[in-house]
Amino acid sequence: MKHCPTCAGIHRRQFLRLLPASLSLAILSAPKPARAEKIAKALVLSCIDFEILEAERYFLSLQNLTNKYDFTALAGASLALSGIPHQADAQAFWDQLDLSYRLHHIRKVIILDHEDCSAYADKIDPNLSQDPVKERQVHAEYLSRAYWAIREVYPDLNIELYFVYLNADVKPVTPLPKA
Repeated sequence: MKHCPTCAGIHRRQFLRLLPASLSLAILSAPKPARAEKIAKALVLSCIDFEILEAERYFLSLQNLTNKYDFTALAGASLALSGIPHQADAQAFWDQLDLSYRLHHIRKVIILDHEDCSAYADKIDPNLSQDPVKERQVHAEYLSRAYWAIREVYPDLNIELYFVYLNADVKPVTPLPKA
């Protein structure tokens, strides 16, 4: 068997067996280029309700946000920020907002409440969706609470509030004055 002249007596076949391992080691230990900073345009808070997901995705695409936002879903959306049904839901939102802000450098929070929300029916009024005016008013109140709570902690973020109808219509909600 022939020896590799530069390998101090290692047979060529032995050398060829070592080659893949040495290449892998060289590749794994090579310095890695710096990763580009991850930037999302917004954090979106939505209700968990499956009935509105397509309408929301379509709306967000019209806002030029396709694949450019972090997404959080909690039952009741704005209701969850008030600690209903559980304080842990509010904490989960604040944790996600903090991470999205620090790691993805968001500049906006979008909150999407929706018509005929089961969380609102369960925790606020089982007949809420029977009175569309009252339903919008109650959602506007909780959306506004969420708006002012976020504004207090993150004054530099833009905050957009929306109400999604089951027919896929999405309407902006103007926050009520701070209580």
